[in-house]
Amino acid sequence: MGNVSLKRWAGLFGIYAKMDMAALFRDTKFMLVAVISDIASDISGISGIFLLAWRFDGIGGLDKFEILFMLAYGGIVNGTIMVLDGGNSSFPSRIIGRGQWEHKFIMPLPYSVQMFGFFPFTCSGRLVSGIILMIIAVLNLPALPAWWIAVLIVNVIISIVIVVALSYLVSSLAFYAPVQCEEISTSIRYSAEYTATFPLSGMPLYMKLPLLTVFPAGLIAWLPTLIILGKTPALANFYPIIFAVLLSLIAAHFFKKGFRYYVKKGINRYHAGGHRS
Repeated sequence: MGNVSLKRWAGLFGIYAKMDMAALFRDTKFMLVAVISDIASDISGISGIFLLAWRFDGIGGLDKFEILFMLAYGGIVNGTIMVLDGGNSSFPSRIIGRGQWEHKFIMPLPYSVQMFGFFPFTCSGRLVSGIILMIIAVLNLPALPAWWIAVLIVNVIISIVIVVALSYLVSSLAFYAPVQCEEISTSIRYSAEYTATFPLSGMPLYMKLPLLTVFPAGLIAWLPTLIILGKTPALANFYPIIFAVLLSLIAAHFFKKGFRYYVKKGINRYHAGGHRS
């Protein structure tokens, strides 16, 4: 956290929450419609997979409510990221490509603090829908062990680290090609979120392996769900955290390398008059 104390962090999060509430009450009708629309959109986005599971009483060894649990887990992961997204913080290629990176360094706060926010009112639709769906799934599953909530929280954190690290890894390319790669993190993030809604159970190894390594969409929802439900070998339980650590180290290395290049070359997206190309 650098030199920022926990008290300062709490104060900043309180300010973010007040600003978010102010946005809600500035036009309450519009914001409530937007939040409800987000919830409806998120639920409809995963309904196809769940309806398939309902029709065939499961997919690839997972019954319909285990599939619902997986879909809800993915919603909680991505919803939490949205609630804590401090203005494109999980899409760093946008910040780099738009020439806004150096703006961060004139602010009187460490970069790590600026990249967090707290939007519990206007950006909570996906998180709320994920929690609702998970409650429905759990109520229809056999009794889970008493420790399942703790395992859930740990795996959600690991999945968030994987999503954000993947975004930062690909965003390092924006230091070299800001125009072409401005939205590369957006494409990767949304592709991973969409692919994560498909259960990998029953897929052949040649299809499953890339989704657990090169493009780790299977680590956003599918494998963590199996871990929480106790459907994996003991050694597999450690794979997500090992992968998250390695991916974070790789992302940090290439992001720093790209930043050093950026410091030497600067941004080329602005003309002398200040207009973005």
